[in-house]
Amino acid sequence: MNRQTALKSSDAFAETAASTIAAIGARIRELRLERSMTLQALAEATGLSPSLISVVERGRSSPSIGSLIVIAEALDVPMSELIAVRVRSEEDIVVRPESHEVIETARHVVRRLIREDRSRGVSVALNEYAPHTGSAERPITHEGFEYGYVLEGILTVEVDGVAHVLEEGDLIAYSSQRRHRIWNHGEARVRTLWFNFGRS
Repeated sequence: MNRQTALKSSDAFAETAASTIAAIGARIRELRLERSMTLQALAEATGLSPSLISVVERGRSSPSIGSLIVIAEALDVPMSELIAVRVRSEEDIVVRPESHEVIETARHVVRRLIREDRSRGVSVALNEYAPHTGSAERPITHEGFEYGYVLEGILTVEVDGVAHVLEEGDLIAYSSQRRHRIWNHGEARVRTLWFNFGRS
């Protein structure tokens, strides 16, 4: 490998590392805001300083494994949900099933992330809800807009206190800034295709 090739490889590695760190920080911020937590509240729950969490969220610092563990615990998610964000190249115009990121949340919702395009603020995922599981115990808000399409089963989506019961083939669309909660109250698995837009 000549010097020029080595420099290009080093630059590509550095760019990928920086993008991954930025994606982790953005995910932490996203989850914190979904839970209506301030930087100070998350700092108190983790024992980390607000300034450290701030630079991590802005992608300016790489968090340690220990920091990720306590942050994940404070946000009530498995650590994998913070770090299982693959930064894809612009050349990846086709996404194969074997490349999907599969995440199981703390509430046992299996989220198969098909595409996460943070530069455009778009996320596409297949979500599977086991009986009596859902997105959150209480309604949440966050930035963006979302569309949910039910592939299989019956799902209840509460938006601003109104429960919408969706069956196979139904689609729901709403601003993510409205208080919402997604839950499977039934005894059968529910599968959905979910699109989130406008997330930084």
